[in-house]
Parts: sequence; C-alpha cells; structure tokens
Amino acid sequence: MDTQNTLNAAPLDAAAAAKAAFAAVEGLPFPDDIFTAPELRWAVIGCGVIANQMAQSLALAGRKVYGVANRTFAKAEAFAAEYGVERVYRSVEELYADPAVDAIYITTPHNTHIEYLRGALSAGKHVLCEKAITLNSDELVEARAIADEHHVVLMDATTVLHMPLYVELMRRARAGEFGRLRLAQVNFGSFHDYEDVQSRFWNRSLAGGAMLDIGVYALSVARLFMESQPDEVVSLANLFKTGVDEESGFITRNARGQLGVFSLTMHAKQPKRADLCFDDCYVEIMAYPRADRATITWTADGRREEVKAGVEAYALCYEIADLEKAVAGDESKLKLIDYASDVMETMTRLRSDWGVVYPEEE
Repeated sequence: MDTQNTLNAAPLDAAAAAKAAFAAVEGLPFPDDIFTAPELRWAVIGCGVIANQMAQSLALAGRKVYGVANRTFAKAEAFAAEYGVERVYRSVEELYADPAVDAIYITTPHNTHIEYLRGALSAGKHVLCEKAITLNSDELVEARAIADEHHVVLMDATTVLHMPLYVELMRRARAGEFGRLRLAQVNFGSFHDYEDVQSRFWNRSLAGGAMLDIGVYALSVARLFMESQPDEVVSLANLFKTGVDEESGFITRNARGQLGVFSLTMHAKQPKRADLCFDDCYVEIMAYPRADRATITWTADGRREEVKAGVEAYALCYEIADLEKAVAGDESKLKLIDYASDVMETMTRLRSDWGVVYPEEE
C-alpha cells in the first residue's frame, strides 16, 4: 500500500495530519500483518485527541475500545457513544478493578502519567502510555519496577518506536548495509501561539515545553540507531515566561563517538526532519514521527533509494500491536522500553541543565 505521507505535503498540525492520513486509507482493506498476536481487551484513560485516534485506528481493523475512563464522566459517555465503547467507568479505580480489561492506554497530560501508571500496573494491567511516558527518569524507573513486580508489560507510545519504517531501517543498519552511524541530525518545530499561556504547551503545571512534547521524538529517532545512549550533552535553551523550554539546540555524544545534533522550537515551524549519516550513505526521513518512507543516498555513486514500510494512518495500530506482541513474549518489543528509558534520562538531564522544573519535582 502506498499512501503519501501527508505531513510532507504541508505544515499541518498533528490532528489535521492524522485526519488526512485516515482519509487516505478509507475503504482500503486493513493489512493482515499488523495484529498477529492474541488480541487483548483494551480500555483508555482520557478522551482527548490521542484517545480518539486510538478508537479510530482500532476501527480500521474492525476492533473497538472496550472501556473508557475520564475525569469528566459526561465526556467519557460521549466518547463511548461515538465509538461503541462497551464500558464507561465512573473512576479509574473502577477501571483498574475490572477483570475483563487486559490493557490500558493512558492518554492524559504528561504530569498525570505516573499516578495512572502506579494504579494500572499495580492492578495487573498491561499499559501503553502516551509520550512523554513520565516527567523524569526517576518516575520511569519507579514505573518499570512496578511493572516487573506485577509481571505486566509497560510500553512507551512514542510513535517512532513502533513505525515499521524504523524496524526496516534498523534491520538494514544492524546488518551492516549502511556502515557505522557517525551523526544524527534531527529537527522539530511547531508553532503554538503565545495568547493562551495556560495551554498544555506553555503551562508549567501541565508539564509544558518543547522537550517533553516534541523532543522525545527527536531523541528517540537518534537513539534507535546509536550503539549506546549519550554520556555527553551540551546545550543552549530559551525559556518561556512560564518557566518551560521554548526552544533549544543541543549536541550529544556517546562512548563510541556517535554524535546527535538537535534543534527544537515551540514557536516557529521547521521541517520535522531526521538525517542519519553513516559511513556508506545518509538516510533522510521527513515528517519522522509517523514516517512511512525514507530516502537513502549512497556515498559511492550518489544513487538515491526510496524505502517504504508501513502506513502513516496505522501509527497507533502499530503501537497497540507491539504491546500485544510484547505480552505474547516478543523480545524485540519487550526491549523497546529500554530505548524509552535512555531517552528519558537525556531529557531529564537537559531540563535539569536549563532549570526547567515542574511542580511535582519541587
């Protein structure tokens, strides 16, 4: 299936891009190679944009969300009515206690994640948690310990970790086709107006700022292809008046000398572009958070090779499928949380360097 990555065509916001991607596959048969593990019964916490995309994604596969919990019960009822959800819970505790639920997708703001992770994992539920999975590395260490104690799977929902394009590129990189990675250069720019300083993008009480919202994508792309996490970081950042990071530039280096060069901004558009520079080629990935294609330029002869894998519209299906595969014992999927932990350590270190501290951390 060949659907043009809509994020390449125009500077759409994430919600508009997802809508366009869904439209591109409307009426097409759903691929039979995505959901290959035993199906789990899913519930969702939160009724925002991502929760709606999850329900829409499952619908593409002829599946439904089983249950929903939300801080505002009326919104949960409306969500259930729209997507045919069987159970509407009056509290997350009621959800945790439901033995029919196998897995929970947490889609609420960053600063609420650890509270829901504690409850869901302790109740023996597998959890897929929206990015940023926690506020900081200490919280993620705690969440992983709870998951281990209760023998359940914890997975980070950052799309980069799950898109088939990255699985294919990593396969080829590890097979030695590209040579050794020397440098990853990754950019992400979003435009968010200054008028609403209480929005989640600028509000310190909602864990706002560029790092947790978009930096997680940039760092995840680089980490997938590096041989180890960075141990050196240098950076500069501009903070917004609310105390969150507005824009930043930073460079990382790991013990093998592999460099990462990153730029982020929350108040200016720039291409969502990742360039992975190897000995024998460089790989260009546009609109990389949900990319389904990349271009390889070979050093020896300048030849350009197009690589296509997956479909942008199925981004959340890949996340859900990966958790189900992990529950079924797929080691490659179980290890994805290790990448997430490495990325969280780097994000925590950078925020500490900049003095970006959230109320929960004071």
